[in-house]
Amino acid sequence: MKILFIGGTGTISAAISRLLLAEGQELYLLNRGNRNEKLPKGAKILQCDVNDEAKAAELIRGLEFDCVADFIAFVPGQLERDYRLFKGKTRQFIFISSASAYQKPLNNYLVSESTPLANPFWQYSRDKIACEEYLMKLYREEGFPVTIVRPSYTYDERKVPLAVHGESGTWPVVKRIIDGKPVIIHGDGTALWTMTHNSDFAKGFAGLIGNIHAIGEAVQITSDETLSWNQIYEAIARAVNRPLKAVHIASDFLAETAPYDYYGGLLGDKASSVVFDNSKLKRLVPDFVAVKRFDAGIKETINYILAHPEEQTEDPKFDQWCDEVTAAVHATAEKLKNKYNKQ
Repeated sequence: MKILFIGGTGTISAAISRLLLAEGQELYLLNRGNRNEKLPKGAKILQCDVNDEAKAAELIRGLEFDCVADFIAFVPGQLERDYRLFKGKTRQFIFISSASAYQKPLNNYLVSESTPLANPFWQYSRDKIACEEYLMKLYREEGFPVTIVRPSYTYDERKVPLAVHGESGTWPVVKRIIDGKPVIIHGDGTALWTMTHNSDFAKGFAGLIGNIHAIGEAVQITSDETLSWNQIYEAIARAVNRPLKAVHIASDFLAETAPYDYYGGLLGDKASSVVFDNSKLKRLVPDFVAVKRFDAGIKETINYILAHPEEQTEDPKFDQWCDEVTAAVHATAEKLKNKYNKQ
């Protein structure tokens, strides 16, 4: 098949690109070329910022595709551009949405594609919902061959997936575990979550490409493994061979006090218990199975990051905030305990 990815070097898209090329598919990447070291060998590169619509149109002139997938569209205006570029030029258009678009708070922890879409906490998620609505309207009214894919938290060898971290990524949390410092876990740590390795995600995604039964459908792709956040942090601590010094703090308190936006990614996503029902994906892609268990996957990730110092970005502001918050919580608890024990 002839396939075009807009993007192609991210956590999700890079793994899919590698898989498709290994299968012998003809893969084009419409890419700015800012991360050339991550461009997969064998892909045909159309170097362009897709926001330069005139140049993109010139590069794809005379080309038609079995599938076009946009990994970097976040607002409806970007999909309006895609529609102008690819109407009549592809048999399938895949939009990468987000599982964070699902109802928050959830009425039921078990999430399927029929779970309502509504997220009052996160503009990112509301924009993804608007994108989905725009594309499904095109499908209903004009037959534009849309497939919507909803990933949840997907990680690779460069990404330790965590809920509470700063602007520079999650390495500072891993470093705190290594250094024996307190580590913040939102809530009581018992909320359920799902982590998906990008190699597993790629298998599900590849099975949707060219799949006639996926046209007009929204499909979530995740692992079937369910973990609590306590188990996730414990697995990371075991991977670095250090004890975990967890401090549990209410999510809304973190959102109120952090110098970061935790209203979206935390209150609007990771603070809720979520278990994904992947039965629809398995009907569409019968041989799909996620095989990378989290404790094994995160060990590979930790080993990679420890061996690559360039992946270890420090974040003094986040580290200071963690110290201040944990110290304040402990001091308040001690003060109240002493006060009421005296009565």
